[in-house]
Amino acid sequence: MGDTPARDPGAGHRRLGEALLDLRAAAGASIGMLYLPAPAQGMLHLALTIGVAREFAVPWSRVALRDPIPVADAVRERRLVWLGGREETASRYPRLGLVVPYRFSLAATPLDTDPEAGAAAGAGLVMLWPGSHGPELAERERQALAAGCARLAGILRRSAGEGHPVRAAAHPVILVPRPPPTPGPVEAAAAMAFIRRLPGGSCALDLNGRITFITQEAADLLGSPGRRLVGALPWEALPWMDTPAIEEHYRAAVMSRLPRSFTAVHPAGHRVRFDLHPDDSGISVRITAGGVPAASAAGALGPDEAVEPPPASAPARSGRAVDAARPPTASGPSPEQSVAPGPSRATALYQLMHLAASLTEAAHAQDVVDKAADQLVPALGAQAMALLVEEERRLRIVGHRGYTDELMTRYDGLPVTAESATTEVIRTRTPLFFESPAALRAAYPGSDIEDGMGAWGFVPLITSNRPVGCLVLAYSRPRPFAAGEKAVLTSIAGLIAQALERARLYDSAYQLARSLQTGLLPHDLPYVPRLEVAARYLPAGHGLDIGGDFYDLIHIDGTTAAAAIGDVQGHNVGAAALMGQVRTAVHASAGAPPAEVLARTNRLLTDLEPGLFTSCLYAHIDLGRHRARLATAGHPPPLLRRADGTAEVVALPPGLLLGIDPDAGYTAAEIPFEPGCLLAFYTDGLVESPALDIEETIAGVAAHLARAAGDRPLEAVADDLLRHARGRVPVTDDIALLLLRSRLPGD
Repeated sequence: MGDTPARDPGAGHRRLGEALLDLRAAAGASIGMLYLPAPAQGMLHLALTIGVAREFAVPWSRVALRDPIPVADAVRERRLVWLGGREETASRYPRLGLVVPYRFSLAATPLDTDPEAGAAAGAGLVMLWPGSHGPELAERERQALAAGCARLAGILRRSAGEGHPVRAAAHPVILVPRPPPTPGPVEAAAAMAFIRRLPGGSCALDLNGRITFITQEAADLLGSPGRRLVGALPWEALPWMDTPAIEEHYRAAVMSRLPRSFTAVHPAGHRVRFDLHPDDSGISVRITAGGVPAASAAGALGPDEAVEPPPASAPARSGRAVDAARPPTASGPSPEQSVAPGPSRATALYQLMHLAASLTEAAHAQDVVDKAADQLVPALGAQAMALLVEEERRLRIVGHRGYTDELMTRYDGLPVTAESATTEVIRTRTPLFFESPAALRAAYPGSDIEDGMGAWGFVPLITSNRPVGCLVLAYSRPRPFAAGEKAVLTSIAGLIAQALERARLYDSAYQLARSLQTGLLPHDLPYVPRLEVAARYLPAGHGLDIGGDFYDLIHIDGTTAAAAIGDVQGHNVGAAALMGQVRTAVHASAGAPPAEVLARTNRLLTDLEPGLFTSCLYAHIDLGRHRARLATAGHPPPLLRRADGTAEVVALPPGLLLGIDPDAGYTAAEIPFEPGCLLAFYTDGLVESPALDIEETIAGVAAHLARAAGDRPLEAVADDLLRHARGRVPVTDDIALLLLRSRLPGD
């Protein structure tokens, strides 16, 4: 299908949809998902998907590039990720294997491996094949992926060039499969006659699980009129089918595209058998009375097992949590108000499992907010979420999603003694639920409800048997809160509380460690005549992985200076502390020949026996003679850009890392350092890439330096080099960068 010209902002989305549909067909895949880079650095948003229900897509709609998810690895490392089955998925990606434990094969790939791809850079594609697929990706499928990715990337670049760059919307667009040919009257009549002759009943579900067709026989077996079932989810229309086990069979059929069989017990006491036959357009279901399920293709219930009906809901306990939902003056939404249904029991359980798995990866408090909001707000039908904690007897906003900053500012700093639902939840440790604005006003007349919401849940965050804050969920329309849903929300709040407590402790340690590290780096570099200098330090920005990267410039006399850069092994407080000792040792020996400086520093480190090794590059700069002598102890080589615009990697005699052998010797090399020449010292965070050899990336940085430096100020050149590094792959290690350029007197 040809790509039509873009005449409006939505044309790019439509062309992408057509291309994704074509790619799925060409590759023989069952599910396709297109991710685009988010405005916030390091995030991917799911833009388009085909072949899967919205419920499955929403939890994966936002992916951080550092998340252990196939598409994140594919985009970050610019490579194809292939998972040939359930066991491989569970082994390599435990979260994915836990939350989606079904049989399928998966390929994740970046759209364009060219770092200069512009609008296509940072986009990713995920394709799934049925559980019947073999363990290897066939060559025909690989070629279809390559051609499809090239087409999708071309559409992104073309749309950007036409002034309408394609960006992911707040929610992923679920593409509708192309319909099969419409049968003629004779063919349709024959098909209906065929269905009626089959024993039992028949019905059809779309990929979202809704009933699109049902025979009278099937409706009779289910015990409900067909007109009430068409358009409904079985587990919503039939309370006895609202069990996680039944919905789990549906999920497994959709994700694996493999047949499933199970029996369920009808409230009248008899068994009903269901045989599910999925394809890319939906699920055909045969419903028969009695019997036992056939062996499942994907680990369903065994031959002697059946799905029991859910127990009747227990009577609601008396108390504030229940009374708040139905105050004396408001028994719920008025007849003219629409009431939004809550999630099914299986959906709630699915989201709880997904959230639990996600929160294990949250390192910082903002990570907890982001992961909780990504899961809860769309999955539970909420429109807004806020996390608040108590600090010094006042409320503090940790983060929010869907609320305005202005509204959150009114709550930030509120005394916990104030009368509000949030503060009472913290004081009493009892959740509060309000089905309508009238219910909230009746309980708290002074509540600020100018947020346009229609229902609220306030759930305490409790950890170590003490309340630490409150989870607030808001819904756009009035809605009831069933006892089971309240229990799920309480469990979710408990998971969030534990993750938030760990993250806040982690954040405190992180800030302390970062302060130690940055405090040991030079605050200002000395002025050296005829030498232009720029330095940068860029932390990796995740985890407690503070490194021992350091740089230094030492003014020796009117025409000489010393420069050093290094990286202590490890990423912890000990590495940062040792970095300070290495800097001190280099300072103490500065002015001596470079080989001697490294030898002295090496002996000091081996005497200290820190159990850590250090790379170091030391240079003695003689601006009078326009020469530089350099020696290395296992550090990446410097780059030299000459005044004529050419650049090279400076080859130095190898030297052993500091701290290994006290008798190690080092050899220096001398290079010209004429006016206009630029020396670049850096740590390996600038050049490391999981997908490329380090020599290749170093050569690439040298080529970029040759193009980008010119006569630009070194401050601008330093920023440009960091942008180049971050554009290649997300920063996963600290970066230290020191640039030196020789100048003529008076420049």
